[in-house]
This record gives sequence, C-alpha cells and structure tokens, in this order.
Amino acid sequence: MYTKVKTDTEIAAMRKAGHILATVLKELSSEVRVGVTTKELSELAEQKIATMGGKPSFKGYNGFPDALCASVNDAVVHGIPSDLPLQDGDVVGMDLGVTYGGMIVDGAITVVVGSIDNEVKKLLDVTKKSLHEGLKQIRDGCFTGDIGAAVEAVLAKNNYGIVRELVGHGVGHHVHEDPNIPNYGKKRSGDRLVSGMTIAVEPMATLGQEDIYIDKDKWTVRTKDGSIAAHFEHTVLITDQGCEILTLAD
Repeated sequence: MYTKVKTDTEIAAMRKAGHILATVLKELSSEVRVGVTTKELSELAEQKIATMGGKPSFKGYNGFPDALCASVNDAVVHGIPSDLPLQDGDVVGMDLGVTYGGMIVDGAITVVVGSIDNEVKKLLDVTKKSLHEGLKQIRDGCFTGDIGAAVEAVLAKNNYGIVRELVGHGVGHHVHEDPNIPNYGKKRSGDRLVSGMTIAVEPMATLGQEDIYIDKDKWTVRTKDGSIAAHFEHTVLITDQGCEILTLAD
C-alpha cells in the first residue's frame, strides 16, 4: 500500500499515537541501566502503552513476539527482547510502534547503558544529526532522494557504515507502507511526496561496514563485522512548508 494523504481525523489519531510513543520511549530511556533486561523494558512499554489507551503495533506483526524491538550492540534492528541483563557500556536501540484509533506511528532511539565510550557517543550524535538533516528536506513536493541524500551526506562525512538494505517507509494505516525511503540517494530522485502524507525516516549507521545479516532467531539484524550500530527514527506529517514530527517527546 502506498501511503495515503491522511484525513484530519487520521492525523489527530496519529498525533495521539505519537505522543504515547514518545512518552514511552522517554520513560524507557530512563529505565535503561546495568542489570535490567530488554524483556523487562518491553513489558514496561506494553503496560505504559495500554495505560495511555494505545496498542503496541509490533506485537504479533508477522509473528514478532513483543511490543518493543530491542537491539543490543551489533544488532541494528528487530532485536527480540531477552532475559539477559544489560551490561555497562551496552548500546541499546529501542524501536517502538504504537496504534491509536486505528492509526500507527513508528519511532526509535539508541541509548547507552552506564558509561559511554567517546567513539560510540559520536556515532549516536551523528546518526541523530543525520535524521534531523533528513527531516529538514521534507515539504510538499519533495522527493525521497532529497531525504536520503541529506542523511547520507552526514554519515558519509564521518565514515560510518550506512545500512543500505534497510529503509524508512510510509506509515499510518499499516506498519510499513510504500514508498521506501533509503538513507542514501540523489536529490530530486525517487518518489515524490506531498502534504498530508505520513512517513517514518530512520537512519541506521555502524562503526564499521554496512553489511548485515539476519540472526538465527529469524528477526535480529546484525552487522557482519560485529561493529556497534545506531538507529534513530521519527514519524512525520508532511506539510506545505516542512514537516511535523509526530513522535517528539514533550
């Protein structure tokens, strides 16, 4: 399904879903510490989403077992929460989907457990910067290549691996809608986007090479060289002059 221009009612539902998602991710980030398990984080996310009147979009999606995708260290995305306690220095990507009023939003952050290595801190800072540079390109009539080119410019300048096999996407009525939004590209290329559409932009970068593989659990995507990965994501509403970030915490 190609992402549709949303009605006012649908946009209102996505704003509410985005508020829930951002609130939950903010709370989870404060709970990340040595000894906590990603399974506990996922359970907390599910409880908080329910309390706020939403539903976890990922649980049961194509068979995924939990509310939260929790990807640790060399895991890029789609990590299944586990009972292994987090260790000092672990890098944890938390990707969450929330459904409210039948509409879906998608967002992700990456945080560090305890002490942070300077190289890892830079990776996280730069990946987050690449997301916001991508978002600056969004407005009525822009192209997916405009977004990808901006993301790529930031990550390539810092010599990070740009994960090319995984992409951003349309979102709203379904978790994943067309068009795909790669984290690389050329300006004025790709699909044209218009005001009222909703998309998820999600740079994924590594300290090493871009090559990835799917783990034996058939979900977790890992770097082939074992390098640390970072992932940040926002769902946005395209407007005439820019975009409204729907998954931004207060």
